[in-house]
Amino acid sequence: MSCAHAYVPEEGHEGIFSVDMSSLTYGRGAIAEIGHLVKSLDCKRVAVFTEPHIAKLAPFERGLAALKSAGVDAVVYDEVHIEPTDKSFQHAADFAKSTKFDGFVSIGGGSVIDSCKAAILYSTYPADFYAYVNKPVGEGVPVPGALPPHVACPTTCGTGAEMTGIAVFDLLERGFKTGIASRRLRPAYAVVDPDFTRSLPSGVVASSGFDVLSHAIESFTARPFVKRAKSATPADRPMSQGRNPWSDVGAKEALRLCGEFIVRAVNDASDEEARGQMMWAATLAGLAFGNAGVHVPHAMAYGVAGLAFQRSKIATPSGAGTFAMHGYDPVPLVPHGVSVISSAPAAFRFTASASPDRHLEAARALGADPVEVADADVGVFLARHLVSMMAATKVPVNLREIGYALEDAVLLTKGTSPQRRLLDNSPRALADAELETIFKDALHAA
Repeated sequence: MSCAHAYVPEEGHEGIFSVDMSSLTYGRGAIAEIGHLVKSLDCKRVAVFTEPHIAKLAPFERGLAALKSAGVDAVVYDEVHIEPTDKSFQHAADFAKSTKFDGFVSIGGGSVIDSCKAAILYSTYPADFYAYVNKPVGEGVPVPGALPPHVACPTTCGTGAEMTGIAVFDLLERGFKTGIASRRLRPAYAVVDPDFTRSLPSGVVASSGFDVLSHAIESFTARPFVKRAKSATPADRPMSQGRNPWSDVGAKEALRLCGEFIVRAVNDASDEEARGQMMWAATLAGLAFGNAGVHVPHAMAYGVAGLAFQRSKIATPSGAGTFAMHGYDPVPLVPHGVSVISSAPAAFRFTASASPDRHLEAARALGADPVEVADADVGVFLARHLVSMMAATKVPVNLREIGYALEDAVLLTKGTSPQRRLLDNSPRALADAELETIFKDALHAA
C-alpha cells in the first residue's frame, strides 16, 4: 500500500506528488525545548498565542520559562477565540501588527494554532480579509512571500494543525466555516508534548480524537493524486493533492492507534499511555492530511458548525445552536471534531462505493471484525463500527443529537457547497443534490 507503484498516472494527469512538513520535536517534556528552537531561528522577540485556560497550565509556564532562559522576549496574547471567526482572526492580526515581532509561538489547540497562522499572514502581508480566503468564498490570492517563523505546540490530541498550512474559521456573515490554505502557513517547527493531555477533559479528548480519526480515514480514502490533471508548474500543485504513498503510511498507522487507544483515552483520564498514543496519532494524521487533504466529512463540518454558531447568537429554546459538548465551557458550542464525526458515518456510506477496498481497510485498521464484506456493504460496515466507537465515548452519533432537524438539510447543504477545496478531493463526485441526501442520512438515527 505504501509503494508508489500502486499509483498509475493516466495520460494528462499528475504523476508527481510533493511532501511538505514541519520539523518535528516530540516527547514528554518537549515544551521545555522551545527556547532553544526559537533561538535557533534567530528570533529575539516573539508573540506567544494561547487562550486563557491553557495559560494557567504548568506546561505553558514551562514553555514561557524556556523562552526566558534562552533570552527570548515573549509577549503573550491569550485572547484566542475557541472555534475562531473572521473577526477573531482580525483581532489577532491587529495584535501581531501592534509591535515588531520576528517570530511567533502558538501553545494551544487547533483554534490557537490557526489563529496564530492567520495573525502572521495578515500582519506580514496586510490585505482585504477575503483576499487569502479559499475560492470560491474568497479570492484565494497566493501568500506573496515568506512568513516569519512559527513554532506550534499543540495541547490537544488533536487537530494536527501544527503540521499543516491550513487555518479554519467561522465566516460570520455567511454562517459557515471556511479556511485559508497555503504551504507558507505551515509552522517551521511542531513541538508535540503529550504532557498536555493529562489535564484534558474527556469531552475534549473525544472531540479532538475523532477529528484525528476522520483526518486519517479521509486522507486514506481521498481521490488519488494521479486522478488530478497535471499541474502546469510545481507551484500550481495543490497542497491537498489527494492520497499518495506518503499519506497512506501516516493515515494507516493513525487509524491503528485510534482503534486501539481512543476509547481508553476518553474514558480514563489516568491512562497516560492511551492519551500519549492519541497525541502521536494526531501528529501522524496531520502529516498525512497535510499532504493529501481531507474530503466530505470535513466539508460537511464547515456547514454543521457554522450554522450552529450562527444560531447560537439567536435566543431559541432548542435546536442547533444550543448544543454544548461535555468538557467544554457550558456555552453553546459544536467543537470541530464533533461537527466532523457526527456526519462522517453518512459521508462514508456515500463515498465507499468509489473505493470499497480502501474503506474496508480503514475499518479493519480501526479494529472492526475482520469478516468478509461485500463491496456493496462496506460503507455500512465502516459506518456501524464508527458509530459503536462514538457511542462508547458519548459523542453525538448523528446530527439530530446536535439539535438539527430534517428541514435543516437545505441550509446545511448551502453552507457546505462552497467548500470546493474539500469536496473536489472526494473519491466520489458529488453535487448539491448528493450533499443534501447525505445530510438527510446523517440526520437519521445511526
